[in-house]
Amino acid sequence: MSKNPDYILDLSTSPRNAAGSKVDNPASLRGRPWLAIQWKCCSVYSRVYRNAAGTAYDARCPRCGRVIHVQVGEGGTSSRFFEAR
Repeated sequence: MSKNPDYILDLSTSPRNAAGSKVDNPASLRGRPWLAIQWKCCSVYSRVYRNAAGTAYDARCPRCGRVIHVQVGEGGTSSRFFEAR
C-alpha cells in the first residue's frame, strides 16, 4: 500500500502545465476567455475555454460527447452563457 493515496492533490503555488513543468508566465493564465454551455441533450453544464490560437471555442458534452464549435469573429457578442441543443 502506497503512503500517498490517489485522491490527494498537490496544490502548489507555482502554476504548472499538463506535463508538470512550471509555467513561465502565470499572468497569461489569468482572465482566459470562456463560455458557459448548458447542454440540453443531457441537462449538464460545462465551461469551455478559448483555444490556444484564440480563434474558437471547441466543446464536447461531458456526458454524451456531442461536439460544438463556436468561432470567434469580429463584431461578436459579449454574452458568455449559451445553450447547445
